[in-house]
Amino acid sequence: MNIEELRAYCLSLPGAEEGFPFGPETLVFKVSSKIFLLTGLDNTPLRFNVKCDPEKAIELREQYDCVLPGYHMNKKYWNTVVIDGQLSRHQLEQLVQDSYNLVSKKR
Repeated sequence: MNIEELRAYCLSLPGAEEGFPFGPETLVFKVSSKIFLLTGLDNTPLRFNVKCDPEKAIELREQYDCVLPGYHMNKKYWNTVVIDGQLSRHQLEQLVQDSYNLVSKKR
C-alpha cells in the first residue's frame, strides 16, 4: 500500500475528510471533526497512526514488529503502523477501519 492507496481508502469511508492541521508534512483524516488516521508524507517506509482498542493495541504490538506505540500520540489508544510488507493490504485496511469505527462511534 502506498500513500495514494491509503488516501483513497481513507476517503472512501463515509464522512471522511482530509486536511493538514499540523503543517504540510502531516496528512490527517477525520470523521465528525475527530482524527482517525495521521501519516507523515516524508516517511520511508510509509507509516501511519491509527486509534485502537487498548487491549488490541498491545496484542498487535506483541504480534507484529511493524506495529509500534503511537508516535506523538497517547500510546494507550494509538499505534504507529509501518508499511513494510509484514501486514497484508487487507490487514492494513482493517486497522484503518477499526480506527474509523472507534472515532465515529463517539459522535
